[in-house]
Amino acid sequence: MATADELVSSMDQAGVDASVAFGFAWRDPERCREHNDYVLTSMRQHPGRILGFACVNPLCGTEAIAEIERCAGEGMLGVGELMPDGQGYSLDDAGVMRPLMTCLADHRMPLLVHTSEPVGHSYHGKGTITPDKVYAFVRQYPETDIVLAHWGGGLPFYELMEEVRKACARVYYDTAASLFLYDDRVFRLATSLVGDRVLWGTDYPLIGHGRFRRRVEAAGLSPGSLEGILGGNAARLLGLSGGEPHLADSQAHP
Repeated sequence: MATADELVSSMDQAGVDASVAFGFAWRDPERCREHNDYVLTSMRQHPGRILGFACVNPLCGTEAIAEIERCAGEGMLGVGELMPDGQGYSLDDAGVMRPLMTCLADHRMPLLVHTSEPVGHSYHGKGTITPDKVYAFVRQYPETDIVLAHWGGGLPFYELMEEVRKACARVYYDTAASLFLYDDRVFRLATSLVGDRVLWGTDYPLIGHGRFRRRVEAAGLSPGSLEGILGGNAARLLGLSGGEPHLADSQAHP
């Protein structure tokens, strides 16, 4: 994790205009609130540079909804990153997830969910939220924009199936930690499959902005696709005005 000042310093060095930043997906609602307070403070200290998402535990029910309402009222743009494995619930538990998703739909806020691949090497953070589970989840909530971290565990490649592509019309994929997961062809291949629904996420400070930006820029994307990944797609998703800034998602720590 990183402080807000460290985040902005890294952004400045890499020519990044703004970052979507959020706290860790804690089980404890008080820890979530503490982290949200830090991100809100960071947003005020770095206006337009740090754009906050709220971390909540859906298991907390009305307490989680109240925290989303508070954070939305103070200018946060979305919710996440959720980590069901670490927070103790399942995405298919409608009793847990439906109230949160209804709240997000009411506020027109996107949700960011941690995902993992069902195959390949092991690493800290690899869990059970694989493409089959997130596909079932997004089908239940077509009214909400959903961002799947880490390429949705590979879900973009299943969008070659017509029914999957239709169900995922409001699903976006972030590139966080790509450099540890796939070779750089993933940027070009995934963009050819899902178009303007790819968002640049670095997972800073795990990977620095400059290093990641250089890799994306060398991946052979068309100018339009590159500009979209580096900010235009996220700007449209988040309803930002004033051009298409270079945006990355990151974690911040008090």
